[in-house]
Amino acid sequence: MGPGRLSWSLLLRCRRAAAALGAPRCRPLPARPLSAAAPLRAPLRPPGTGGGAPWNGAAGAGGDEEKEEEEEEEDEAALEELLAPSPLAPGPGAQRVAVVHPAVKWGPQKSPLTTAELQIAEAVALVDTLQNWTVLDKIIIPTKNPNKKFVFGKGNFQVLTEKIKKLPHVTAVFLNVERISSLTKKELEGAWGVPVFDRYTVVLHIFRCNARTKEAKLQVALAEIPLLRSNLKNEVSQRDQQRGGSRYIMGSGETFLETQNRVLKERELKIRNALEKLRRKRALLRTQRRKCEFPMVSVMGYTNCGKTTLIKALTGEAGLQPRDQLFATLDITAHAGYLPSHMPVIYVDTIGFLTDLPHNLVESFSATLEEVAYSDLIVHVRDITHPETILQKATVLSVLRNLNLPSHLLDSMVEVHNKVDLTERYKPTEENALAVSALHGHGLEELKQEIEKKILTATGKKILTVNINLEGPQLSWLYKEATVQEVEVMPEDGTARVKVIIGSSAFGRYKNLFPNSEIFMS
Repeated sequence: MGPGRLSWSLLLRCRRAAAALGAPRCRPLPARPLSAAAPLRAPLRPPGTGGGAPWNGAAGAGGDEEKEEEEEEEDEAALEELLAPSPLAPGPGAQRVAVVHPAVKWGPQKSPLTTAELQIAEAVALVDTLQNWTVLDKIIIPTKNPNKKFVFGKGNFQVLTEKIKKLPHVTAVFLNVERISSLTKKELEGAWGVPVFDRYTVVLHIFRCNARTKEAKLQVALAEIPLLRSNLKNEVSQRDQQRGGSRYIMGSGETFLETQNRVLKERELKIRNALEKLRRKRALLRTQRRKCEFPMVSVMGYTNCGKTTLIKALTGEAGLQPRDQLFATLDITAHAGYLPSHMPVIYVDTIGFLTDLPHNLVESFSATLEEVAYSDLIVHVRDITHPETILQKATVLSVLRNLNLPSHLLDSMVEVHNKVDLTERYKPTEENALAVSALHGHGLEELKQEIEKKILTATGKKILTVNINLEGPQLSWLYKEATVQEVEVMPEDGTARVKVIIGSSAFGRYKNLFPNSEIFMS
């Protein structure tokens, strides 16, 4: 068997493992119970049926199957209810938006790593990500404390209000702060006469538009719960002012607020339970991948830094279509590739990060991000041409630390400086960082070699060449217990040189079983 044919079979196996992780390019594995992998056996006679009376095992099995189908249908119906159109989603029509940035002049809330101009540029990019949303104007207004009721001082607020009201056909204002309280939102909308969105609302709507899988949609629905609670307080306050009198719902013994809070709690519990079921399925698929012993590399970074473009360059996967927009990737996708030694590896594309991304939003996507904890290596991609690249790096590292990842994953992380083709004669200033142009292929071989070195250390695997006798059992043993890379047959003496990638425990067993085998370290 030649190395070319062997490598192709390895790649197919690797792609099957990638499909088990949810790669969109492959047909997903059908969901099935754990026992489905076991060989079919005759059904056991239930106790109490006696030896003489015949028992129709097929009928019992059929009943179980019908019950399982009914449960699956109920689960699907419950999911559809949870994934119904959100009441928080802005209408499908066009939005003409005024982007307002409160520029903090001094104090602890002022970031030393950025400027008001760069912050409002990112806010504009968020709006541009949404279809049919247009930025009418971008306005920077200074403030001492953005947490005040009206965010700005009295004079600046009046100036801002006049600017907004003069804008032609404005339909919304995007206030570039992490979250605004329900009271502030109510006051601002009353003053400006249009809906007011904060970063939480805008980013959540981007997520809502880009969510493709059930898991992503459920995570968006979970992230909406805090907003629904906030809106509920507003609604109750308005009801009390307009109606007065009793706040109890007739005959229920509950106030309107208590009833709606109970409904929200039940909804949250249902979403978390549905996500837990999906998490268990993913854990099963992860176990299947582990049996194949394919290393997994999580590719992470700030949104729109070029993660998907880099994975496409590393794997040569033509089906990958990177998009130049924020949060283009919401679901984990897996892609098979090769390292220089022909070791198969799975690259995992993950959700991008953002400065001032609200904690609740990150927490809602923890089910997706938990997959990173099971990686063998993290590759941190940076857009080195971005003026806020240092702040973006700090943001990504902060989120990774908050995920409680194993320390060895953070210590072994590979830092990639992407888009170096856009700068002249770029050299990384950070130690051990690698300069790469994912678009043009610059620096990819050096990156693959670094990934391979870190993977071998993380997994305890070794690359060996062994001399074997073709009449003995060594070759079949190596195919079963290791990853065979190349087989060079020497027919004149009935032997072969076999290049393998083998784990430490398997290597120890091989030496015990075949003590006279010649072994060469690669």
